[in-house]
Amino acid sequence: VVVTILGLAMFRSFGLDEKIAGNLREKQRALSAAETAEQYAEYWLTGGGGSANAPLTNCTAPAPASAPTICTNAIASATQIPWLSGSNAVGVPYTPQVPTPMNVQTTPVQGSYYATPQFYVQWLGTTANGTIYQIDAQGFGSSPDTVAVVESTYIVQTSVKNLAPPTQ
Repeated sequence: VVVTILGLAMFRSFGLDEKIAGNLREKQRALSAAETAEQYAEYWLTGGGGSANAPLTNCTAPAPASAPTICTNAIASATQIPWLSGSNAVGVPYTPQVPTPMNVQTTPVQGSYYATPQFYVQWLGTTANGTIYQIDAQGFGSSPDTVAVVESTYIVQTSVKNLAPPTQ
């Protein structure tokens, strides 16, 4: 009887360990997706995606994937999904393409993502050192219950230096 009880306890413990490992994997996948979207927003802000010509906009409607924007207004709550500005969902979708396009499916499937990562760039102002932005990004694992949100404050510095040798 004692051996049977020990065997059942060990069997139950292994199942619980597998669930914990699966949850940790999904949490890490969601965090990686959110960080990827955040890094792309930073790249875009530094001119890699053409942000130099992006106007400041009062973002109250979803932005198309082809036209990221710099918003003057904040989202209602970075941790409430979907992100809202007023009553409209906002955020710029970003689908990583390397090494292969992200597999997005709205039904939980192992190896897929529930939704495309998104980012939201808010203009916070300018200083003598550059322009300050707040970047929020979200990413999902394979289900709507596995979501990660990251937020950063990012400064794009502007400076001019004369690298020529001094003249006499």
